[in-house]
Order: sequence, then C-alpha cells, then structure tokens
Amino acid sequence: MATNKVTHIATVINIFRDTVTVSVESSEACGGCASRSACSLGVQSNTRNILITTPEAQSYSVGEQVKVATRTQMGLMAVVLSYAVPALVLVVVLAVVIALGASEAVAALLSLTSVAIYYGALWLCRDFLAKKVSFTIEKL
Repeated sequence: MATNKVTHIATVINIFRDTVTVSVESSEACGGCASRSACSLGVQSNTRNILITTPEAQSYSVGEQVKVATRTQMGLMAVVLSYAVPALVLVVVLAVVIALGASEAVAALLSLTSVAIYYGALWLCRDFLAKKVSFTIEKL
C-alpha cells in the first residue's frame, strides 16, 4: 500500500518563536525515493535545513531528533513547476517562433528568454508557493 507522505529523521538546530529549524541528512533510502529530486535531500548535498512553523515550537529543544514529513503531492508539484512547465514553454515558444518564419537563432534566443521570464515569475511567486509547501514536525 502506497503512503502519501515522505518522512525523514531530522535534528533541531534552532528555535525561534513559532518556527523550528531542522537539519535533515540524506540517507541511502533517498536513492530509491520517487520524490528525491523534488525535495533535493539526496541530490547535491548531504544536509538540508528546513524551517517549519508550528505552534508547539517551544516544546522542542536544540539537538533533539524529530520526524519531519510532507505530502508526496508537494514533490510532484515541485517537479512540474521546476522542470515540466519550463520544458513545455521552451518547446512551444520555439515551435511558434519558427512557424512564424523567424530564424533558428532568433527562435532559440526567444525560447531561452521565455524560460528565463518564467523562472523570474516563479521567483516572484515564491512566498505564495512557500505557503503551499508545508512540512510537519513530530517528536520521535
């Protein structure tokens, strides 16, 4: 039976008001996880810091081992927004500009520019997207 959550063991590294910062170390299990590229725990570094907002923040202590979790749909959303949509934008703009009769160089330049604009818009929406991606924390 498939689970709809991705969980990791983490260490509390900072507590401030209603926010707990945890450090998550990637494990060998990340290699087989379908959401590995989305959460980036096993991609380029061995540790990643995550900020988790919780009303029980003061009940945790620095150095404590905790379990953090997020829904697998969050990983899918991250993959779609960061890889699938830009690839689609690139191909569609390239095809439309070439169909309109522009040279391949102009079409390539406009395609790359459109992807840069997409990533800029994604960056501008980062606060909104951060509210959509949520982590939960619980004591072990």
